[in-house]
Amino acid sequence: MSVEEHKAKGKRSIHCFVVTVSDTRDEATDTSGQLIKSMLADENHRLAGYRIVKDEPAQIESLLREALAGREVEAVIVNGGTGISPRDGTYEVIVRLLDKRLDGFGEIFRYLSYQDIGSAAVMSRAVAGSAQGKVLISLPGSRGAVGLAMEKLILPELRHMVSQLQGK
Repeated sequence: MSVEEHKAKGKRSIHCFVVTVSDTRDEATDTSGQLIKSMLADENHRLAGYRIVKDEPAQIESLLREALAGREVEAVIVNGGTGISPRDGTYEVIVRLLDKRLDGFGEIFRYLSYQDIGSAAVMSRAVAGSAQGKVLISLPGSRGAVGLAMEKLILPELRHMVSQLQGK
């Protein structure tokens, strides 16, 4: 079966949980989380949940485990905490939770980012894969990075990724 045929067979609407990792943002100032939710809605995906969590590894892990355990949740999209500053702990939590890693996601994201922002793209630790039979994606917290990843990688492949994990 071709990639196009696989994509055509994918579910039309995916239930997504959106997580913003930030020490400073709230719902009013979380423009990246709002962008993810808006772009998902534009593609007729459903919001299974949305939360903002401090950049504390134990809190991030607890929230992600809760989201992944949600019966209707099919994908979790996280933004924030992927850099290399001392407070950036999202990546370490995500990779502990992943059962299978999609290395190409981070590689292509950094390539696309490089075209936009130059060499600073090497500092992104964007990563994706599967955890507990669900899609788990982690993005930088900037609105530009979120828009790029959603437009070029996530929305074109989300249905396909979920259908593969669900064996359809």
